[in-house]
Amino acid sequence: MNDSIMLHWIDWSIIISYIVFSLGVGIYFSKRAASSTEEYFLSGRSLPWWIVGTSMVATTFAADTPLAITEFIRGPGIWQNWFWWNLLMGSLLSVFLFSRLWRRAEVLTDNELLELRYSGKPAAFLRAFKAGYFAILYNFIVMGWVINAMASVVSVMLNMDKWTAVWLCVIIALVYAILSGFWGVVVTDLVQFIIAMFGSIALAIIALNHIGGMEILLTKLNALLGTGVVTENTLKFIPPIPDASIGTQTFWESPFSKFLIFISVMWWSHHGTDGGGYIIQRMSSAKNERHALLATLWFNLAHYALRVWPWIIVAVVSIVMFPIIPAEYSDLGVKAGYPLVMNTLLGPGLKGILIVSFLAAFMSTIDTHLNWGVSYLINDIYKRFFKPNESERHYVFVGKIMTVILMILAAFTALKMQSISKAWEFIFAMGAGIGLVLILRWFWWRVNAWSEITALATSIIITISFEIIAYIQTINSDLQYSLFGSSPIIFGVSLQVHHKLMIIVPIAIISWVTVTFLSEPEPLDKLETFYKRVQPGGWWGPVTSSFNHTLQPVTKGIFILWIAGVLMIYGFTFGIGNLIFQNYGASVLLFGCAGIGSYLVWNRNLSKLT
Repeated sequence: MNDSIMLHWIDWSIIISYIVFSLGVGIYFSKRAASSTEEYFLSGRSLPWWIVGTSMVATTFAADTPLAITEFIRGPGIWQNWFWWNLLMGSLLSVFLFSRLWRRAEVLTDNELLELRYSGKPAAFLRAFKAGYFAILYNFIVMGWVINAMASVVSVMLNMDKWTAVWLCVIIALVYAILSGFWGVVVTDLVQFIIAMFGSIALAIIALNHIGGMEILLTKLNALLGTGVVTENTLKFIPPIPDASIGTQTFWESPFSKFLIFISVMWWSHHGTDGGGYIIQRMSSAKNERHALLATLWFNLAHYALRVWPWIIVAVVSIVMFPIIPAEYSDLGVKAGYPLVMNTLLGPGLKGILIVSFLAAFMSTIDTHLNWGVSYLINDIYKRFFKPNESERHYVFVGKIMTVILMILAAFTALKMQSISKAWEFIFAMGAGIGLVLILRWFWWRVNAWSEITALATSIIITISFEIIAYIQTINSDLQYSLFGSSPIIFGVSLQVHHKLMIIVPIAIISWVTVTFLSEPEPLDKLETFYKRVQPGGWWGPVTSSFNHTLQPVTKGIFILWIAGVLMIYGFTFGIGNLIFQNYGASVLLFGCAGIGSYLVWNRNLSKLT
């Protein structure tokens, strides 16, 4: 094993060259980035769609992603990816609605919108709270699992202690992120995406050829049925409908119930429904509305349809190659299957390229979360409440200090995580009940600051309560508590993420709607100022009675566009998947749906954008 871990000088040359390139880009853009907060955090709002969209894709393509997907596939099966596949339906609202609205708003951060839309102390409190919550708590968890994943790869590939691996990853990312600003982020993201995609596709081809092709892979998987390693659901894109009645506990503990809740509730209820922080940051950096929309559309196509299948292939191959994870990597869990395939199959040169692809994916996510998180701390807390009249260079300097602090704290978080996929689920539960209010604040005048405060607070309190219950229950039993990995048992049911959603979402909606009608609406002059700037359409009765619209409406034909987008991207996603797994009839049908959707999107929207 130790011989296979040794890297050739060619591999080291590739790795060092990439690190030098990244630092060089950071140094090149350091002077321009330091000139103002708008340059440091938004690249002066001057970026074309293909850079912006690719940066979105690169940011959501981290070292954690293939490892989490490996956990999904080696556990419930391919269908578990609906945990994030379902988000496409909400993300398409960002494409056709919110990309243009965010660009019109011309805010530095999405939290800045809160004091444009709401008024008084509640708005100021909400802005500060959300900035702190997402910059610190949310970011710690996200960066923690990203660092954890990269450390897992490094520890397997280099036979390195995990502590050493974590701090090595942190130092590289920190130096680069401090230097670069958003200019360095988006430029390196473009290169990082190309490297990471090349690496993942190359590994998938090599892994599949090693097994002997898809037919042999399917035969070997079938031979493992009944061993506990492979189940009937391992390769299913949609889990089977259980025989049990919908009113039974058996039904609601089945994989199909989880899938059902994902596609019916999750996509419109979570905290990123109108874009999400770092996606909004990129929408705002586009040179105009058209570029913001095209960027977001390209992101969704690449994010959902193109990049996932190489990871899935490698994850499936890892089951055959390593039905049982070797004892020396057992602390990493089943996610170790992915880097073990890399380590076993790749020779000199390719091993270096694959390590660089992981490093690229890692850095493209970390630099974004650091830059985005610090933009909240500077623009929405430090500048807004403590030092409002300092120079732009002062804010950038303080931002660099905060970058160091965020990175160090995220590293300590990473060391406490056992399961990346469970951390994903915890994050989604924390913001599960806020999605609807984030949508309606753009289109319904009656939504106020207390609406949003209530929705977010309810989701956070319930989610943390579940975690506390799980912790207490492990104390009173022989089970060991795992951060984000232990499930509370309520009324005899071990609560998984979909059960939590069915509790959190309705309670949050009832709570914020009740508070909305019990509290005063925002002042009319505040609503008029907001509406005049973004002109969203919707239910703005007292504001729009005599308003003359000057901007193109975003809500016209939105339902047809949304359906067309769903057909297009899901058609491509599962058309490719069925083609890979040799379901040719289904593949042709799905590609046909993708073609119809593409035509409608072009004909009814893209061809008319100015």
